[in-house]
Amino acid sequence: MRRVDAGKFRRAASRFATGVAVLTVREGQNGICGMTANSFVPISLSPPTVLVSVRPGRMHRAITAAGRYGVNVLPKDGQDLSRHFAGRPASETDPRHELVQGLPKLSGCVAFFACEVTQAIDVSDHTLFIAEVTGCDYCDIDPLVFFSSRYHLGPGAPLESSIHGTPNLSVSLP
Repeated sequence: MRRVDAGKFRRAASRFATGVAVLTVREGQNGICGMTANSFVPISLSPPTVLVSVRPGRMHRAITAAGRYGVNVLPKDGQDLSRHFAGRPASETDPRHELVQGLPKLSGCVAFFACEVTQAIDVSDHTLFIAEVTGCDYCDIDPLVFFSSRYHLGPGAPLESSIHGTPNLSVSLP
């Protein structure tokens, strides 16, 4: 099998716009282990199931030990939190949170998912942690978006009308 250049793959993959989420696990009595990720994927509605992709390290060990994780979708002003949990903490960034089902839920997040791991699948240098969602919550504020290796504010204006919250993905071009 022919393999594509890793740098070219990274640049091409960066053209897929994603939300920005922070994975969280409770660590100790009051601690929080967190990691910024854009590899959060809802994969099923019945039962509600998601996956995240995590490289070996502190977060991988925390999810493996706990068997669960939280997913916090960041709001448009969440760049500092994203950087903080991406390993560039700033002294002025205070990751305030509350515990929901024993998992840290970051204050002001757009959506939160409490997840119980059902499968862990090793793929190359990452593990896919597939989990059933045991609880979730959301609010109607704009999310932080990551595109072309940069942050963007919000999702932009919709192009098509929605029916019952489901976008109309059928587009006719001349």
